[in-house]
Amino acid sequence: MSTNREIKDALFDQVARMAKAVASPKRLELLDLLCQAPKSVETLSRETGISVKLASAHLKELRIARLVATERQGKYIIYRIASPEVPRFWVTLRTLAESRLFELQDALLQLSASSSEWQGESHDALLRRAREGEVVVIDVRPVSEFEQQHLPFARSMPLAELRARLAELPKDKPIVAYCRGPYCLMSADAVRLLQEQGFTASQLRDGVNEWASMAG
Repeated sequence: MSTNREIKDALFDQVARMAKAVASPKRLELLDLLCQAPKSVETLSRETGISVKLASAHLKELRIARLVATERQGKYIIYRIASPEVPRFWVTLRTLAESRLFELQDALLQLSASSSEWQGESHDALLRRAREGEVVVIDVRPVSEFEQQHLPFARSMPLAELRARLAELPKDKPIVAYCRGPYCLMSADAVRLLQEQGFTASQLRDGVNEWASMAG
């Protein structure tokens, strides 16, 4: 019969499996991407800038910890998050790191040293203004991610298509762009392009997972 000490050690050992699985910058980035939408290993490899072989190895560790799951679609293996708790786990982990690590705080200050960040209103107020047509909220992520989940009243306008679709946006209303969250730079690029073309544009740093976390 196991002793209380052995049982306790076994419990902590199982929880440590989760910590070990995310103890890698690239695995965290892969998890962040999968919190947006299911993706193939080829897509994940391209978006993280690593080889398919290395991406597969990292994904295997995430799958062993049951943070991600797989399904076959034709000749492709598609990875997805294994539970709705996973995005909340990622947002909580990231938020804790941001509150405790000075180096991360400094990096975020450099990232957010832009006068183009959306300021002064709560999320509810922003959604109310979007619902009433006072502002236009655009989602500049790929269409597949928008179709998986998006903010209410947002328009899908992927960054790669934005320049060609500028005529769809009004110049007499503020444009608010968002993407995958605080570590994503697509919305900053979108705002820069819009401002160069004469639009009043700002960047919303939170993405769908951050909003869901606050709502939950």
